[in-house]
Amino acid sequence: MGIFGRKDTDGITTAAPGAVSPDLAALTGDYAIDPAHSTIGFVARHAMVTNVKGGFEDFTGSLHLDGGDPSLSTATIDVKMDSISTGSADRDGHLKSADFFKTEEFPTMTFRSTAAEALGGDDYRITGDLTILGTTKPLSIDLEFNGAAKDPFGNERVGFEGKAQILRSEWGLTWNAALETGGVLVSDKIKLTFDISAIKNAG
Repeated sequence: MGIFGRKDTDGITTAAPGAVSPDLAALTGDYAIDPAHSTIGFVARHAMVTNVKGGFEDFTGSLHLDGGDPSLSTATIDVKMDSISTGSADRDGHLKSADFFKTEEFPTMTFRSTAAEALGGDDYRITGDLTILGTTKPLSIDLEFNGAAKDPFGNERVGFEGKAQILRSEWGLTWNAALETGGVLVSDKIKLTFDISAIKNAG
């Protein structure tokens, strides 16, 4: 079911994209991202032949959802870069080094939204400023709304899946190594993935 377009049991949308159905007012409010049930990940091509996946284990974030006007919804995320994890301690250490993220000098990656829009159905897009290594560039994240529910502890939750793509060189992440067979060790194009569960603030 879409946050701005509910569907009945036959899968028929009962509110047009961008329209508001009566029960959406209950979703309007401020939410804190639950890191224990959320993931922020990335995928990079390695040696031109395979994908390496990783993620971040320490991050915080908040959402403001507006059930009446999705363009007023906002999001912020702060990621501790020292929490990067790819399943290899050596690789993680290299990523934290001066060749890549320089985590001692730039400990945090941030995202601050500047615009949001409903694309129809369960699909949305949020655009904002992504800051890595002190460089800020625009980023658009395509989101799918997974629904809302009250968990067994009484928390009101919403869930989203998101994806985006960047060229890491635009943020100054330019380290690479040439391959004897041609090409480079690490792709410039990086895919970002987001699985977000957020809890509505009390009050």
